[in-house]
Amino acid sequence: MIDQIRSLLEQHPMIPLNFSTLADDANLYDAGLTSFASVQMMLALEEEFDIEFPETMLTRRTFSSLACIADAVSQLTRKAA
Repeated sequence: MIDQIRSLLEQHPMIPLNFSTLADDANLYDAGLTSFASVQMMLALEEEFDIEFPETMLTRRTFSSLACIADAVSQLTRKAA
């Protein structure tokens, strides 16, 4: 799941991070992720995985690392199944 997310995010020029070099648990905000880029990331994830992040998941923590993102996406895709 993390590799799929990493690959997806690397394809989006609006998200100015080099995901290929980031550790799974690296803090994306410390690496330079902006609020605007986090919204772009959320939209890309929703489109790719056909999910919608509920308001309760729209937190800085949800998008703080690739591992946290993968956990959130896994939870949402399991609920959709």
